[in-house]
Amino acid sequence: MNKPTNSQVAIVTGASRGIGAAVAQRLARDGFAVAVNYAASPAQAEALVAELQAAGARAIAVKADVSKADEVRALFDTVEAQLGKADVLVNNAGVLKVAPLAAHTDALYDQSFDVNVRGTFNTLREAATRLNDGGRIVNFSSTTLALNMPGYAIYNATKAAVEAFTHVFAKELRGRDITVNAVAPGPIATSLFLDGKTEEQIQTFARMPPLQRLGQPGDIASVVSFLAGPDAGWINGQVLRANGGIA
Repeated sequence: MNKPTNSQVAIVTGASRGIGAAVAQRLARDGFAVAVNYAASPAQAEALVAELQAAGARAIAVKADVSKADEVRALFDTVEAQLGKADVLVNNAGVLKVAPLAAHTDALYDQSFDVNVRGTFNTLREAATRLNDGGRIVNFSSTTLALNMPGYAIYNATKAAVEAFTHVFAKELRGRDITVNAVAPGPIATSLFLDGKTEEQIQTFARMPPLQRLGQPGDIASVVSFLAGPDAGWINGQVLRANGGIA
């Protein structure tokens, strides 16, 4: 992939806030036209798009629940009609529910797998025929997979599936010059991580990495920028653990 221009297009799922918004902002600065996907936060998505457009980027907000195949197809249709065929897909959309395995309800299990696994499956399947040759796919795993902490069994299972998709799909796209990688963040200071935790719990996580801080959304956006850009052309089928050395 050459240096991005406004003719190159990136889709970022779950991009209305948190890491997804930081990724959208960074890719826009890198020169991509950006599709900001959201499922339930139209005001935040539209505000982000306005910010990107004010800075000179082409950007649109597109509502789609990634767990629904028809909405994912419509997402790609809208992006192609308004921005052009996608060159980059960033699978950031996800849910994190922490509870002991025995305490998980069927509904909570279904939600986790529907968004984190089926959602990634749906976008990858669509990208297989609709992403430009020479493109980049960046999935999202998590460093929790390496930590094996109580309460994360179901979430970790969903991210293990995403890592399996990443390794295999990279090989299935042989001949297209498309790379498929994943980033696995450690604890990041977003609402997804912070909500439901006490200040003591947050500080415990902040002290765990040798760098002795929580990651910031920009830390992960920088990694995605690298994997989506021209310098990562020889990295394929890999999981990059961006976690400050926590694991």
